[in-house]
Amino acid sequence: MDFGGGDEIRFERSGKAGIVTLTRPKALNAVTHRMVRALSAALAAWEADPGVAVVVIKAEGKAFSAGGDILDIYEAGRAGNPPIDFFADEYRLNAAVARFKKPYVALIDGIVMGGGVGVSFHGSHRVMTENAVFAMPEVGIGFFPDVGGSFLLSRIKGSFGMYLGLTGSRIRYGDALWAGLATYVVAASKLDGLVEELCATGRPDAALKKVCHVPPRETDDATLHLIAQSFSREKLHDLLTGLRRHAAEPAGEFAAAALATIEKRSPTSVNVAFRQINMGAMLDMDECMRMEFRIVNRMLSGHDFYEGIRAAIIDKGSKPEWWPATLDDVDPAAIEAYFAPLTGGDLVL
Repeated sequence: MDFGGGDEIRFERSGKAGIVTLTRPKALNAVTHRMVRALSAALAAWEADPGVAVVVIKAEGKAFSAGGDILDIYEAGRAGNPPIDFFADEYRLNAAVARFKKPYVALIDGIVMGGGVGVSFHGSHRVMTENAVFAMPEVGIGFFPDVGGSFLLSRIKGSFGMYLGLTGSRIRYGDALWAGLATYVVAASKLDGLVEELCATGRPDAALKKVCHVPPRETDDATLHLIAQSFSREKLHDLLTGLRRHAAEPAGEFAAAALATIEKRSPTSVNVAFRQINMGAMLDMDECMRMEFRIVNRMLSGHDFYEGIRAAIIDKGSKPEWWPATLDDVDPAAIEAYFAPLTGGDLVL
């Protein structure tokens, strides 16, 4: 089936399932505008097709999707043509996945970050294997946890989502299942058989219950308690003060490491992420996407995103020079401006 995805994304009909496969393994299945448009078209067609009972999305290679194609975004922005249309279409797709009326089963076998999260974790069934690694590391490149991160991260218990958003830390399937990010855990060796049964029956819960298991959580109780205590603050200043206090205590290694990580991230991005995650808890998915579209318009006209990509991708391993340079230097009014209404109006979903 051809929805215009070329060799970047493949669509198939098999039995009662519509199957999507991300086919850019050499690029870690980074999401492109072409892929976004094609997947959007496929979902619209399959939602209206009575012969499709379930949609399955998976990927070739060792990564599910390591995010969006940030190098293309960087180059377009530096050339004075920031790809705002890409983000508009991507955010519309994220919202469409969230409201999709049929079961949407994401089979996550490998790393999933950024744009990859957007096309998987808003679906009804998020299946992770022992190879899966989840992260939203955007603050480390001068960006923010978008693609619905404000909706997802704000709804994780114990302020664990705030921790993930501000540090960009990676988690595995045990923590993801505990947090509610994953709905099922299945051994990678059982995925092919699972897909066959989904095609035959169109009944994901029945099929998944036959092969799923519950792995142990990777993060211990004491650390989760510290995260809940430290990352639930109403003000970022209080959050950082609490981490500093815990870092000075015996066995304060975790707090010290979290604090050191946050202090290396873009100060602007940390402030934006803190606010967006807190606001996301009060918004529905569509409202979150409109808020994120306001933010991305400002990010693409700013400094830190391009500096973060330069340091991470162009001049690999170099130290980014953030503007402003420290968390203490951030002007609250400047952060407020990221959330202000757009002159041209909000994103139409």
